[in-house]
Amino acid sequence: MTRMFASLGIRNYRLFFLGGLVSNVGTWMARVAQDWLVLTELTDHSATALGLVTGLQFAPIALLSPWGGAVADRFPKRTVMMVTQVGLCLTGLTLAALVLTGSVELWHVYALAMLGGAFSAFDNPARQAIASEMVPSHLLTNAVGLNSTSFNAARLVGPGVAGLTIAAWGVGPAIALNGLSFLASLAGLIAMRQRELTPAPQRRGKGAIREGLRYVRNRPDLMTIMVIVFMLGTFGLNFQLTNALMATRVFGVGAEAYGLLGTIQAVGTLAAALIAARRTRPRLRLIVGALGAFSLVTTALAFAPGYVSYAILLVPVGVAALTVMTAANAFIQLTTEPSMRGRVMALYMAIFMGGTPLGAPLVGWVGDAWGPRWTLIIGAAATGLTFAVVGALLGAQRWRAERAVSSGAEVTDCAPDELVAR
Repeated sequence: MTRMFASLGIRNYRLFFLGGLVSNVGTWMARVAQDWLVLTELTDHSATALGLVTGLQFAPIALLSPWGGAVADRFPKRTVMMVTQVGLCLTGLTLAALVLTGSVELWHVYALAMLGGAFSAFDNPARQAIASEMVPSHLLTNAVGLNSTSFNAARLVGPGVAGLTIAAWGVGPAIALNGLSFLASLAGLIAMRQRELTPAPQRRGKGAIREGLRYVRNRPDLMTIMVIVFMLGTFGLNFQLTNALMATRVFGVGAEAYGLLGTIQAVGTLAAALIAARRTRPRLRLIVGALGAFSLVTTALAFAPGYVSYAILLVPVGVAALTVMTAANAFIQLTTEPSMRGRVMALYMAIFMGGTPLGAPLVGWVGDAWGPRWTLIIGAAATGLTFAVVGALLGAQRWRAERAVSSGAEVTDCAPDELVAR
């Protein structure tokens, strides 16, 4: 148990963790509230509109994250995050004001979603890379796991609280609480002791983005991770959309029951995050295996006969998805040179979250054209195909390595398990 929470013994990380926890609760409340606003108040349950909101929210991450990574490697990451937290706070409060005054229109949601995504494009690389500046290298995997624990503990609480808040007072207050929650994250950053951080060397000069791209291109193990997270993020992790569609159009439940789905799914993701916090070094085969498990359980989820069975299946789906995400994140951070970490994590986030602008509108259209269950079938098929292709390639690589060893030839390719040592 002590090892699971070891990073919390470091003051700077503890402040970062607690501020992020409060902010993440607000973020999950806002996601539920925004979806409910679009589906029930601004449109007549339009999956296409909801998919477009989600796509616009993540489009800036795909476009701007490489610059966000360059900024994270050039300027103090703590300072970068202070600026982005203020921006995200103002964006959330602006949407809340529009809702509370009754003047909100769908285009307002589109515009503010895109603006919030732009701030996130600069926040995410700094947030991911700063863990290595707060904790020693032997605690980095623990810190990454605890970051996911914070995010998913908030996911456990946020959707349920959002559902109750919407039912009692409406959408506006739930969105307003999200805007205010960023102040907790900002306070934690301000309270950190600068002298206790161990910043990576700052990159100066031009060509930072090209250098990051070249570094990843020359690392087959990182390229494999990027492919996996792109397919998972683009086609598999659209539960913000699919849960809303299943709740309203298939099961016909209200805001409380819809919010509860996010809370139930968070049980699985939180469990996986706590397990990740105990893990020392993630292996590539763990990532691939968890992707295969995600595909199988999502297939079962698509054919769930009722609300209760659907809710129960969300738990193992959450475990599998979060295992892929935390293991991939830690793998990249542990095997990337410190001076490149901001740019590599920016590319990771751009590929992981940036695929949503492609996937979410497509999945939304599928939901309108073929029905909500097909949104899950598409995700299961895409991730299952990725699992099969990557698994076959890694199996062939292992076979070649073993054959070379048995014949006494020099091994030039890393076996899958050896990739973690890079």
